[in-house]
Amino acid sequence: MLSQIVRPLVNTQVRLLANSQTTQTTLVETIARWLGYLGVDAEVTKLSPESDRIHVAIKVGKPDSCDDRDWNNILTNLRSPAHPENNGLKSSDNFHESHQLQIARLLAYLIQVSDPQQEITWPEIESQLIALNLDNSMLSRIKSALKVPQSPDLLQSVDPDVAAVTFPIAVKIAWFDQEINSHENHALSTLLSAMK
Repeated sequence: MLSQIVRPLVNTQVRLLANSQTTQTTLVETIARWLGYLGVDAEVTKLSPESDRIHVAIKVGKPDSCDDRDWNNILTNLRSPAHPENNGLKSSDNFHESHQLQIARLLAYLIQVSDPQQEITWPEIESQLIALNLDNSMLSRIKSALKVPQSPDLLQSVDPDVAAVTFPIAVKIAWFDQEINSHENHALSTLLSAMK
């Protein structure tokens, strides 16, 4: 659903850039405008072609939906000494057992609704989830949750912290097949709303 809306816009922008006499200016404006749609105040500070890619550096301000306390925490965390990069989800991440179970059930729900007609084969799904840096304990929870159909009612009362942790992983799971259907779109939209 989301891809059906976004892809035609991207295709239009690509054609516009390919036919523009001022490609750099147009691309800078396009990047700032698209981030602006997300409520992010962005300024492109560098844009240069490198081999078959374009290197883009941006400076962003506090998003509209971000309160001052959260923004200051983000800045403080970024100024702290760097830790090894890990975008996965570890069971040790300061979450109560019930929250970890809720996360696993939400992720299982997304897997189940990605193609309701297709039978889920755990080895295939497991290899995709491992690539998302989920630890063994979380993988076990998801595997257990996949044994029964998960209800969309799970989305009704999601804790904001659970939603914030689940959302980026949920997006990656929904995008496994390069398409986002209406069930996945609803789940992602609900998680996004729960974070606010």
